[in-house]
Amino acid sequence: MEQSVMSNHLNSLSPAELRLLIRQEDPRISTTTGLANGYQQANVIILPNHLADDFEVFCRRNPAPLPLLYRSQSGETSCPPLARHANIRTDISQYYVYEEGCRVKTVSSLQSYSAQPRTASEQQAAHHGLWSDMVCFYLGCSFGFEGQLKKAGVPVRNVEQGTNVSMYRTAVPCIPAGVFSCPLVVTMRPVPAGMLDAAVEVTHLNLLAHGPPVHIGDPALLGIQDLSRPNYGEQVQLQPGDVPVFWACGVTAIEAIISSKPSLAFSHSPGCMFLTDIPDSSPSSPTPPPSEGSAGLPSTGHNLELIPFCFLVSHNPLLYSLASQRAVAKIRQLETIIGEDPGQRGIRALFVQDELLRSCLALSHAFSVAITTGFPTHYMHSPPDETDGPPGAIAMATMLLSLGKRVTMVTDRRALEMNRAIIDEAVRTGVLKTAIPLVTFEDSGPDSALHFLCHHGDPSKPRYDHLVAIERTGRAEDGNYYNMRGVNIKHLVDPIDNLFIAAKDIPGIITTGIGDGGNELGMGKLKEKVKTLMSNGSLIACDVPADYAITAGVSNWGGYAVVCGLYLLHTCPSHQRYRKKGLGLENTIPQEQLQDWTANLPSVDKEESILSTLVRFGIRSGKTGHLAMEVDGLTFHPTHSDIITRLLEVTLGCTTPNL
Repeated sequence: MEQSVMSNHLNSLSPAELRLLIRQEDPRISTTTGLANGYQQANVIILPNHLADDFEVFCRRNPAPLPLLYRSQSGETSCPPLARHANIRTDISQYYVYEEGCRVKTVSSLQSYSAQPRTASEQQAAHHGLWSDMVCFYLGCSFGFEGQLKKAGVPVRNVEQGTNVSMYRTAVPCIPAGVFSCPLVVTMRPVPAGMLDAAVEVTHLNLLAHGPPVHIGDPALLGIQDLSRPNYGEQVQLQPGDVPVFWACGVTAIEAIISSKPSLAFSHSPGCMFLTDIPDSSPSSPTPPPSEGSAGLPSTGHNLELIPFCFLVSHNPLLYSLASQRAVAKIRQLETIIGEDPGQRGIRALFVQDELLRSCLALSHAFSVAITTGFPTHYMHSPPDETDGPPGAIAMATMLLSLGKRVTMVTDRRALEMNRAIIDEAVRTGVLKTAIPLVTFEDSGPDSALHFLCHHGDPSKPRYDHLVAIERTGRAEDGNYYNMRGVNIKHLVDPIDNLFIAAKDIPGIITTGIGDGGNELGMGKLKEKVKTLMSNGSLIACDVPADYAITAGVSNWGGYAVVCGLYLLHTCPSHQRYRKKGLGLENTIPQEQLQDWTANLPSVDKEESILSTLVRFGIRSGKTGHLAMEVDGLTFHPTHSDIITRLLEVTLGCTTPNL
């Protein structure tokens, strides 16, 4: 009871009052978690002057872990923009002392380092001019947003459990600068799944305290193998329903000291922060914006359209992703456009909101994508394929390549040579920037799919992390494959469905199906709706589900929408910051890269070109069988060209991406 009263007393004190107690070495204050609610706290790094400029550049290149609040002058012990009457040599409860990058001791004051040298380390300091040679860096701390989390109703488990926060060294390398190079360090706070959006919004508005999370989900995706063994701080227990949420951490700077091995350096002890007088809701920077040779603070402008939403992308491994309200709204507009049904198939009845968005988020995080298409509906013709599918597949492949993903096309053996020739023609005419590997799949035994999808058949080493089927014949409940008229075309189809079935049991492979009738691969996710609501649904409905089922009036439109959605995500500052773990210069896209992404969006000219190529190869319109410039009985002009134009208007619109 007495301890609780003492704790409540400390919680009510101002930062200045707490700094005075720390200066007096009050034994009640060990860590500063839960203290000075409503105010920013700071990590502190103290380096020799000759390393200061490099470290400032390092902060600027890695703004999420190292948001620079203030850089002192050489020998300066105060920090007027952050706190009045402060003395950095006495106002932290515990300091680490480093020599040649090794931590040699923990002390409660640095006063002795400004006096006449007595010990070996002090003599070393004297060699560099004692304190007068040292520069202090004050970096934002996640303790600065804990008060706002509590106000928003988000439990702060480390405070509830009376522990320091958990901090972990990741396998993610920071962007180096000069002698500084180290892995990113993160804090982990468990957050109930239903409160993730609140936690993201609150912390997004506080970039001085590391901003929004850099990862939500499985710690192994950051290279963290065991949450029970933090590298710094203490273990924080997850409660039922909690999700591990990771924020960039200023302890990254300690790793930078260790790797750069300065002769002498100091830092706060993790969890023992410097308490500032800056409110945690402060919208402005206490230092000028960055200029050449000056790090400054990241922008904290509160543009509500840039506040991120949080979406579950994968269950195994668990992964959430972020996208700004603006990007989400635009992708939902794309979804509405492609859901139009001029062919009157009734496809709107199958619509599920945000399947497009979640698929695009998953593809944005992917490294290697396999795309399959091909619906031999015209079994009486040679070739039997239709004009819906290949254009959308090529459009997706083009953008994925532009984004730096590996892309492979999977096709039927009967169509291998024809599809190779189509790809070559697409490269020749400039529709595709480079040839794509084209492969086939044969079911030669129970482990065929596993060996196709994974190196040496090892589920821990997948070749692909996303499979996409667009207008690809899907296996029905009875094992056959049907066109919309209910004709069995199984003899023309290789069992590529088996790859989607096997992927369900392989961690790290996500699947997407794009269709316009319910009989396409992946539409098994909507099987009951197809059976009930679509013509011949009980016979033709695909039985094989995908993680995401994108429905469209014409499947090609779904492929175009995926391309536009990927462009919107890669020009979304909130999503890119999350994808890059907060490392690199924020809100910047190299002009050449943006031009390349824009050039690889679908266009009326490119899609008309690829359709004319298909017609020259004898490929027919799906609904009518016409050998003409149409898809599913709808002529390219005006129907398809109009959809493409409208998708581009939403994507490019009047919004200029951040350059």
